[in-house]
Amino acid sequence: MPRERGEQVVATNRKARHDYAIEKTYEAGIVLTGTEVKSLRQGRANLTDGYAYIDGNEAWLDAVHIPEYSQGHWTNHATKRTRKLLLHKDEIIKLSHAISAGGYTLIPLKLYFSDGRAKVEIAVAKGKREYEKRQTIREREDKREAERAMRSRNRLGE
Repeated sequence: MPRERGEQVVATNRKARHDYAIEKTYEAGIVLTGTEVKSLRQGRANLTDGYAYIDGNEAWLDAVHIPEYSQGHWTNHATKRTRKLLLHKDEIIKLSHAISAGGYTLIPLKLYFSDGRAKVEIAVAKGKREYEKRQTIREREDKREAERAMRSRNRLGE
């Protein structure tokens, strides 16, 4: 059987980009059990409440919901368990320094398969205040309106 190629996205955390200002992203491997992988291959996961943290020299992903595998039996996994992230030592050191600087947190943005291996994209992020969220929405709407005006102007000119 040929190996998988490319990227197959399982879950994204769209709320994270609204609630946080993303500083930098990292790709990390994730340690999973067999039934977790099978459940992910069915395209089932939820990242909305998830977060990552550094404990010692290891990175961990917590509160990510991967539902039980439907054909599993007594070997099924716990749905919201702590999972180990696979990162290089220097990346873990960078992340721990960024978090210890204050005001920053690690959040998962995307869970996907890359060439058949489960990966998670985590981001160093800073929480937005309510007025910053409104300002971001306003800027996005203004940009859309400007693009619409330019398109209609270009159509009339033809």
